[in-house]
Amino acid sequence: MTADTPDYEEVVTDVAIVGSGGAGLMCALHCHEADPGLDITVISKGAVGRSGCTRMVQGGFNAVLDPADSVDAHFRDTLAGGKYLNHQDLAWTLVNDAPKVIRELETRVGCFFDRRPDGRIKQKAFAGQSFDRTVHRGDLTGIEIMSRLRDQMLRIAARELEDVRALDLVFDAGGRLAGLTCLEVQTGRFLLVRARVVVVATGGAATMYRIAAPAREKTGDGVAMCLRAGLPVRDMEMLQFHPTGLLTGRSRMTGAVLEEGLRGAGAHLYNARGERFMERYDPERMERSTRDVVARASYTEIIEGRGTEAGGVFIDISHLGADWVERTFTGMVERTRLFGGDLARKPVEVSPTAHFHMGGVIIDTDCRTEVPGLLVAGEDAGGVHGANRLGGNGVAESTVYGARAGDTAARLAREHALGDADPETVEASFSRATAPLRAGDGELPYPLTAELKDLMWENCGVVRRRDRLEDARERLAKLADRADRLSVPGPAAFNPAWQESLDLVNQLTVARVIVESALAREETRGAHARSDFPDPQDDGGLRYIVASQAGGDAPGLTTRPVEYGRLHPREAGR
Repeated sequence: MTADTPDYEEVVTDVAIVGSGGAGLMCALHCHEADPGLDITVISKGAVGRSGCTRMVQGGFNAVLDPADSVDAHFRDTLAGGKYLNHQDLAWTLVNDAPKVIRELETRVGCFFDRRPDGRIKQKAFAGQSFDRTVHRGDLTGIEIMSRLRDQMLRIAARELEDVRALDLVFDAGGRLAGLTCLEVQTGRFLLVRARVVVVATGGAATMYRIAAPAREKTGDGVAMCLRAGLPVRDMEMLQFHPTGLLTGRSRMTGAVLEEGLRGAGAHLYNARGERFMERYDPERMERSTRDVVARASYTEIIEGRGTEAGGVFIDISHLGADWVERTFTGMVERTRLFGGDLARKPVEVSPTAHFHMGGVIIDTDCRTEVPGLLVAGEDAGGVHGANRLGGNGVAESTVYGARAGDTAARLAREHALGDADPETVEASFSRATAPLRAGDGELPYPLTAELKDLMWENCGVVRRRDRLEDARERLAKLADRADRLSVPGPAAFNPAWQESLDLVNQLTVARVIVESALAREETRGAHARSDFPDPQDDGGLRYIVASQAGGDAPGLTTRPVEYGRLHPREAGR
């Protein structure tokens, strides 16, 4: 180590889990159940179990529970929603494991889901599905799941590192995974976490958009870490825009989702002229069409001048009766009233909002990556949802694959030796992180973050075209150069500007891959819409885009054919 290397504390563990949402906590629980003797460490950028996006889930969890439903039907719906870009084994695993995980959440974790009068779990309608299979707890499903998982963490007594951000994966002198570097947000102290197995489950990066739904701390940290470590990612152009995000002016609640269950229950969408505009875009399914179709329809209404002055449209469920809406969607009704609206009694203004990343690190069905000992689960992984995620499949993915990651981690922890991190890789990570504190005349990060959000919203948003994407490529490269020279005042302890700098670097890393992948896909498919290529291109078979990045260079892209191992689009009549 050099004299400039900051002091750091070393933590030794068997399994290090980065992220404490549904994927991270299910991973910890399953890892402990598989081998109670393992030392498990959960690393969370916020409060364990009380931050992140799973807790924000309103709608529910898709699972086949009714005898009239079938796993095959759920699988077909998932592939149809994903426009057959899905990794079919991953999607098949999701729909098969989902019922088992629901039963585990109820009987072992302690979740209470809404029930029918006969005592069976109640399931509701969600868009894009052929059967009402969405399990829920009112419109506060995520809070129910995460609260009970948090209780389980107290039982298994895993080590919890709260308000600690992961920085980089580190390797030993032979190139084998040795753990990761971290930073305590409150104290500014660095950590080296040595581990036999690392599980990355940090969530997505949609906060790089001006109107966005995820929790503030979701800045693409996991995918950025993996890209810096040389791992390939797939489907990065597939960023889902939820069609109904709140519009509340400059409030941080702008972009917060009004969940899919509203449209499933019979809510209508209107433009500023009072027209129920989905008749123009999907007259058969109307508001119950898939998220990509509805978001694109709303966007079209807005840009063609039929939107509101604030740049939105209206969602209205008041025709179903105020009392029923208040009982059924309690959380959303209260949320709209905080900002002067009233979902139960009148239309509410909404806009498409950046929501969920279908793309991510390439994994197998046991969450393994090409790096031995490194697992990825949840929104950091790609392939499950293809080009578009069905509502209700997100929390299912997090818990299903979090559970599988825990099972795999327990096995691997018994096989992998604990490595010694190469001092040079540790030093390089800490040096990169502290660069803004050492710079003397650079910019503060906040203007760059605002510029990034505007750039991604306008040039790589709901609908894209080549000239805007090429402009985004050039401007992102310049932003990345400016980000290399960021300067923030000290001290290191509880320094929001420093944390913003680190967030920005990760967002830029992911944004550049999104834009390059969006340029490469010259068609409209699922969440990826190109106005200059408005039709899907199926001739010659579907291919998915794989990106990798070396250092700070522009990402390199290749394509691979989609393998129709279980269902070919022709067999489904597509």
